[in-house]
Amino acid sequence: MKLSTTLRYRAAIVACSSTLVAGAFLATGPSANAAAANPYHLITPGTLTVGMDLQFKPEMYTTTGGKPAGYDVQLLKLLATKMKVKLNIENLAFNGLIPGLQAKKFDLVSVGLTPTALRKKAVSFSRSYVPYELVLAATKKSTIAPTIAAWNTAGVTITSLQGSTDESLVKSDFPKATSDTFPDDTTALLQVSTGRANGAVVEDYILGQFNKANSNVLKEVKFSTPLSIAYGSYAVQKGNTALVSYLNKFICGAQTSGQMAKAYESTEGASSLPKMPAC
Repeated sequence: MKLSTTLRYRAAIVACSSTLVAGAFLATGPSANAAAANPYHLITPGTLTVGMDLQFKPEMYTTTGGKPAGYDVQLLKLLATKMKVKLNIENLAFNGLIPGLQAKKFDLVSVGLTPTALRKKAVSFSRSYVPYELVLAATKKSTIAPTIAAWNTAGVTITSLQGSTDESLVKSDFPKATSDTFPDDTTALLQVSTGRANGAVVEDYILGQFNKANSNVLKEVKFSTPLSIAYGSYAVQKGNTALVSYLNKFICGAQTSGQMAKAYESTEGASSLPKMPAC
């Protein structure tokens, strides 16, 4: 009697356990399949949605036909092909990119962001994919000496892109000067060329593009050492380590294979890709 009761008890436990396992499988199976089908946690499975500010020719811009083009775009097309997903580029003003990423409007922001400590609190970053140098632009008639001390003076106004690394550099390197920011680099440079400001901090290639379109009206102020040589990274939603890991592998693959150099040289008009951090 005791043995029979024990056997019935064990049988009941086994039956109950089987039901729980089956229930757990039904509950977690679809979720597990969905995760496997969307391993990088894209907001729309099968589509990589990228936030960009397409006004930084030749790094990223729109053609006369309205199509995205430039260095970043070439790499993104290669990335989407490697990931076997569709590429959806959303054009947005620079200041709205990180908030948009946080609001899950994008999977990725591709605008050459420097991974500063403040930005790292809000989003996650990949390794570097684009090199650039910050320069100070002034008119050719400028009489301010090419020294930090001469530019770091009350009465001097230096413009930059609002919310950018450029703005941070102006405030850190020229704290005595007046920092004036604008929503785009072209406006910041126009303030200088029209005499409303003494100088502007921008990426070197942006100054080059501005001068091509404006009869070389500005010059780079040649300091004894470069203001800043930096690298830009992709930004993704905070904590999306799976996508960061994939991006890092992709960047290193493009770097070592020569695809990155090919894209840079064909879009930037440079003879070679500047030295990148080693993979």
